[in-house]
Formats: sequence, C-alpha cells, structure tokens
Amino acid sequence: MVRAVRGAIQVDADDRDSIIAGTTELVTEVMERNKLTTDDVISVIFTATPDLTAEFPALAARKLGFHDVPLLCASEIDVPGALPRVVRLMAHVATDRPRQEIHHVYLRGAAALRVDIAQ
Repeated sequence: MVRAVRGAIQVDADDRDSIIAGTTELVTEVMERNKLTTDDVISVIFTATPDLTAEFPALAARKLGFHDVPLLCASEIDVPGALPRVVRLMAHVATDRPRQEIHHVYLRGAAALRVDIAQ
C-alpha cells in the first residue's frame, strides 16, 4: 500500500548550511517517527518558499542515503503573509500502516502551519 507522509520545517536563513541542516532534521524525523527505511520510500517531493534559493533541499536527502529514491524540488506558491523560510516535503512510502498511524512532522516555526497534527 502507498501512503503519503507530509512534513515541514522553518529554517534559520537562506544559506546552504541552514537549508541542509533543516532538511536533514526534517527527513530524519519523518523517517524515525514512521519507522521507515530508504527502501520504503518511493519518492519525495520537496518545496521551499521563494525566499530559499541557496541550495536544493533534496541534497540533504541524498547525503542521508536516498541515492536511488526519486527526489524533486519545487518552489512553493508565493502567498502574501505566508510563513517565510519553510521547506516542505511529501514522501510517498510503501507501508502496511493504516492512514491514521502515519505521523506527519512539522518542526520549529512550521508547527504553526498544522497545529492540528504537529507533533
């Protein structure tokens, strides 16, 4: 069965180190909370708010071992007043877990995006 796992993190600044560190934290938390390995991951879509251009978030996943997982980066819609410096992900995973047992992860300031499911 295929499930989608969502997540987001607000990073400190538009610089390579902040984007890599924040994305690493986000991907690691998604994997740990859902007890996943890279073999379970079908693909991951990353988005970044338009104010983050210093690095591709997918690079952090590659550094974590996502070597043969299809990854895609895109720019988030530039909505006035939206939370700045946010990296989001949607991972498609193979799992037998029911939808209600999937743990979506919202970290740092991004927890405000989904107060209903932030953990």
